[in-house]
Amino acid sequence: MTDLSGASWRKSSFSMGSADCVEVAQLTTGEVAVRDSKHQLGPVLMPLPTEWEAFLAGVKIGEFDIHL
Repeated sequence: MTDLSGASWRKSSFSMGSADCVEVAQLTTGEVAVRDSKHQLGPVLMPLPTEWEAFLAGVKIGEFDIHL
């Protein structure tokens, strides 16, 4: 189990202080941790590096944009 006690969590500046966000921490091991800011003591996702890179690539090309 990865020790997250020293993790420095951050969220998007677009959240404007809202608690309804996703937070991300870059760990000293090189791993990335992701959690729900409303449930900071809840579960944490730790994607494999290739999964995280694929997710970021998708974000950059708009793959997850909501088109209403």
